[in-house]
Amino acid sequence: MGRNTRKRRTPLATKAIAASAALALGGGGLIWANFYASAHESNHQSWGGNQTKAATAQVATISCPDVGQKLTNVPNQARNEVAGELANLDRQITDAYQRLATTRDAQAQDSSFVQNSILQPLKDRRAAILDRIKLEVTRVGGTVPGDLSVLASCTAQNANQTTAGGQQQNNTGGQQNTGGQQNTGGQQQNNTGGQQQGNAGGQQQGNAGGQQQGNAGQQQNIGGQAGNGPVAADFVDITKVQPNVPAKPRRNGNASTGTFTTRCGVNANKNHNTDNVIVAPGVTNGAHHLHDYVGNQKVNAFSSNQTFLQGGTSCQNRSDLSSYYWPVVRIQDGSQDFDQNKDGGGKEGNVGKILTPVSAQIKYVGSPTSKVVAMPQFLRIITGDAKTTTNGLANANAHWSCTGFENKVQLTTQYPVCPQGSKVVRTFAFQSCWDGQNVDSANHRTHVAFADANGNCQNGFKAIPQLTMRLVYNITPPVLQNGQVKNAYAVDGFPEQLHKAATDHDDFISVTKNGLANRIANCVNRGQNCA
Repeated sequence: MGRNTRKRRTPLATKAIAASAALALGGGGLIWANFYASAHESNHQSWGGNQTKAATAQVATISCPDVGQKLTNVPNQARNEVAGELANLDRQITDAYQRLATTRDAQAQDSSFVQNSILQPLKDRRAAILDRIKLEVTRVGGTVPGDLSVLASCTAQNANQTTAGGQQQNNTGGQQNTGGQQNTGGQQQNNTGGQQQGNAGGQQQGNAGGQQQGNAGQQQNIGGQAGNGPVAADFVDITKVQPNVPAKPRRNGNASTGTFTTRCGVNANKNHNTDNVIVAPGVTNGAHHLHDYVGNQKVNAFSSNQTFLQGGTSCQNRSDLSSYYWPVVRIQDGSQDFDQNKDGGGKEGNVGKILTPVSAQIKYVGSPTSKVVAMPQFLRIITGDAKTTTNGLANANAHWSCTGFENKVQLTTQYPVCPQGSKVVRTFAFQSCWDGQNVDSANHRTHVAFADANGNCQNGFKAIPQLTMRLVYNITPPVLQNGQVKNAYAVDGFPEQLHKAATDHDDFISVTKNGLANRIANCVNRGQNCA
């Protein structure tokens, strides 16, 4: 997903301290090099293998301004060209991060290496692309922000800055999914238990898979099987988190209280790719991570609206040709999957066994304060932000929990460690207000919005059926011990995002036939429960 932001409101004081990730180039793709440190020591943990502790916090990742969010008025004639250039910016960041990951010795010997050899060349390359973007927009009569050129500069983030989801836990700005109902309008609070786990300030994280890497086994990577996360601080025992799910908005007499469930499977047929046709049309591997697809079966970077109509569907309702896609979850137990040597997979730090959900519920729900209008054909919605590690939590909309806890605890910036017999749950509640005109926008955000705290759409926006999704996984709980994590799990992501829980996101393209969009709206408005 692209670099998208959305305003968020009140921050919580709770801060989860995360250790940074190291990186290393090895067999089977992107097995990153170790973080350098001024001193290190081996520490044999109970599950075996050497663990390494860093003496000082080092550069963990690269943070670049979100160019796409500044471009809110790109004329339609230039959008494909601009999207391609934005994808080039993402590719540059990925390349720079790989250089950061594989030059730790040089960085240890030269304190200016990161600035002179990585950040400055990256700035120069970004400046050239920003010039091309400006040219494409102005060529068709559009305008770009006057400060576009200042977005060329990127910075380095150290371990303390790459906390679990962007330095502090914020509320979710009206994005909380409360049991399939309307989002709660800015009341959600995450992990108010205040747990801080392990690895505070750069302590190196051991290899979760137990594989030895680098320096003849004397050192191992920091954070995750590929060395780019997650770390122990990215996990929390859900039984130790205080309840944080707020009350639902009060319904009025005009509420639309029905639901419409569409059954589209769990991607058992393994329909995957690393494209993102919404953000990077025409760009192979535009997402730099792998997606599960259910619903429409012909979605890749080169798909068009006409392709969608011919795509077939995994949904039981054959009139639902919509595309529902999300980043895969992997278990980092030392195993690899089919893409270990491929772009978007192991070559970009997405490693481990891909997990298929045991269930995937897709449900449209109503508004607590109004009737809804039908979704327009080909409406695109992105919820969440794949870049929260560097963007911050402004657009985060990740919700992690466990079966038996969903009505009590929802997490945005940490993955839950569930008790025995409980399953991991990811939920999404999409934007439920539409501007009434556009099926997409230049930054893929401004044509839709979340309802306010009372469930009302603002600024002339209209309520639409709110898409909610609930994905359930069988995951053996990771083991947390002495600031280390064994058998971690994580969502796929851009390599520089360090597999943080807050980077979870979901994508949707509405494609229906035979009047299904109207039937969904009518069902919701009548207070029926349809499938």
